[in-house]
Amino acid sequence: MLPGMNPRKVQQMMKRMGIAQQEIDATEVIIRTPEKNIIITQPQVAKVNMMGQETFQIVGNVHETPLTTKPTIHEDDIQTIVEQTGIDAEKAKELLEKHEGDLAAVIMELQG
Repeated sequence: MLPGMNPRKVQQMMKRMGIAQQEIDATEVIIRTPEKNIIITQPQVAKVNMMGQETFQIVGNVHETPLTTKPTIHEDDIQTIVEQTGIDAEKAKELLEKHEGDLAAVIMELQG
């Protein structure tokens, strides 16, 4: 908490001020933004309630990963479309990418 202070006295002082703190046993914290994911590993998480307002304090190892907009296309999905519609695998993959991996949408387009 505060260096050099007795933790029990700090807790009493916080209680008098209407502040409640609760440690949360978290293994990972993920914050998703429109552009990226912020991943905090080995976190120390505290939930602080101050006069009805809840906030979280997080300390840990921070890693950022960009969001990928391309879906993962699996060979099984390509094969399913080839079997259902008779088109070649290259065209099936192209259509899966267009429909963001949605098999039903690809088959509907080809049948419609």
